[in-house]
Amino acid sequence: MRRILAVDDDHDILEVLQFILEDSGYKVDTLSDGHYLMDTIRDKHPDLILLDIMLGNMDGRELCTAIKKQDTTHNIPIIMISASHNVGNTLNQENGPNDFIAKPFDISVLLKSIKKNLAPPAAA
Repeated sequence: MRRILAVDDDHDILEVLQFILEDSGYKVDTLSDGHYLMDTIRDKHPDLILLDIMLGNMDGRELCTAIKKQDTTHNIPIIMISASHNVGNTLNQENGPNDFIAKPFDISVLLKSIKKNLAPPAAA
């Protein structure tokens, strides 16, 4: 079973994400801030991270960069989520997110993005 780590400071969104993703067959861990993000990644070994940009006093973009810069975590796909920012222009940049979804998000768009980012790379 694939494991997803959802990080958002809105507890209602975390509950909805957990319900939707578990109902879709994923194991889900949640965090309401980024303070223990690296510890949680090390302990839970997520296959994908859903990461909000605005996490109280932390910036999800900086957390994304930190994850992507580490040898042990740089391959974990990160989907950034935000209602107030668009990071679509940072996609495919070094240490940037793998995908971006604007809030409020369509559940089918979210699930398609997760499935696409969890898929093994196509053979060249």
